Amino acid sequence: KAIHDLFATSEQSGIRRPPIVAVTANAFEEDRRRCLAAGMDDYLAKPFEPADLQALLERWKPKIPASTQAA
Repeated sequence: KAIHDLFATSEQSGIRRPPIVAVTANAFEEDRRRCLAAGMDDYLAKPFEPADLQALLERWKPKIPASTQAA
């Protein structure tokens, strides 16, 4: 919540809040729901495979419009 509050005023000036991801050994669905309810954007339970982390990073990395990629 503190991170959300910190960036709340910054978003108006174009500064976006980074995604907040829980990385935890608590792997039950109830734990996932609790993390998301607390304001986290995503959840990754340990132990995880490198491919799981890669997929999570791909999901949350900023999307760059095709028109600016060529520039």
